[in-house]
Amino acid sequence: MTDESHETISLIEDEAVRITQELIRIDSTNFGDGTGPGERAAADHVMTLLQEVGLSPTLIESEPGRANVIVRLEGADRSRPGLVVHGHLDVVPANAADWSVDPFSGEIRDGMIWGRGAVDMKDMNGMILANVRHMARTGTRPPRDLVIAFFADEEAGGTYGAQWLVTHHPELFEGCDQAISEVGGYSITVPEKTTGDPVRAYLLQTAEKGFAWIRIRATGRAGHGSVPNDENAIVRLARAIDRIDAHEWPREFVASVTKLFDGVTELTGVERDDERIEEFLPLMGGARAFVAGTLQDSANLTMLDAGYKNNVIPGSAEAAIDCRFLPGHQDLMLDTIRELAGEHVELIVDKLGIALDAPTESAFVDTMREAILAEDPGAHLLPYCLSAGTDNKALRRLDIDGYGFAPLRLPADLDFAPLFHGVDERVPVDGVKFGARVLKRLLETC
Repeated sequence: MTDESHETISLIEDEAVRITQELIRIDSTNFGDGTGPGERAAADHVMTLLQEVGLSPTLIESEPGRANVIVRLEGADRSRPGLVVHGHLDVVPANAADWSVDPFSGEIRDGMIWGRGAVDMKDMNGMILANVRHMARTGTRPPRDLVIAFFADEEAGGTYGAQWLVTHHPELFEGCDQAISEVGGYSITVPEKTTGDPVRAYLLQTAEKGFAWIRIRATGRAGHGSVPNDENAIVRLARAIDRIDAHEWPREFVASVTKLFDGVTELTGVERDDERIEEFLPLMGGARAFVAGTLQDSANLTMLDAGYKNNVIPGSAEAAIDCRFLPGHQDLMLDTIRELAGEHVELIVDKLGIALDAPTESAFVDTMREAILAEDPGAHLLPYCLSAGTDNKALRRLDIDGYGFAPLRLPADLDFAPLFHGVDERVPVDGVKFGARVLKRLLETC
């Protein structure tokens, strides 16, 4: 590598870190109820960064303050299907009192960039922008068209972001058949089966669970708190909640999970016992929580709403439930919840996101593997299923296969999954620099 190329790489790395910090410092909290600052300030900053290097991005608001930014880079071979490279600009709320640092400081401490959005996903946005700016400055044309997108509202299902754009402006993604975004491409460290030496495996998100954000509403007979009532809506709701909470969802290893486990076994020599899978999960390292969430469907109570006065029995009571289902399980999960809820309890679906399952073997997957290995020789790329969801769900409506590939080389002892939406969210500076280099290789060879 020449001195000039060293300087080029260093510039991209430094810009990725700096832009990550700048975006964290812009409060783009999404409370999920229409309140909050929105994404406009972050989108304006992205627009400036792209315009500075001569690009002509488009800013589109679905509602005032709910801003999305799109720019297309023409590829050398425009007959090939394009690639969507996307991130989201919103973040979940952060209670500053719980944090060790100001969650919107973007502070660098102990080799980490701290702040809300550090891993979800302003780090990837920084990597994307640093590389796009480099391509624009140098006149580098990607092998095929790149649609660079920064969406609003991912943290609330994409109603004002990716879902809205796919519905109202599908032409923005015309000709594209693949996409990359969060939450994959990061490393876990496992012991090599022969020597016991640590070896890194990077997890490529090829599948993700679907979600159903639902409410169950129990109805009964309203009345005075002093009068016996055997049709109490709150009691009916409580019984429904108890049945749903006690339900043991059957375990099933979908294809992407099986391939991940098989890959880890091949690397480590550790055979798994499907009846005692909990003993195998520690090999997943920082991805353990994500992987554990993909072994079965799940339904978690998140909110309650009942009553308005201590001496009044209400006529209805509601609970919100976050349901996550494996590919192919959508109808089964909703039918099961209805059955468990029982008589006098209605199921209301507020938002529904499909499960995804993209090909695990293709020329593009090979290109992602090669980009990783070029920066980390001896590493491995393994498919996995994400327990959460991404904006790839919206793009799938346009027949675009989405992958989670936000590359990060992580310390072996970093418990990575809990950082998402967690207190003291942070990302290694070296990890962001590594990701910027990998992403450069991918965008230049995709």
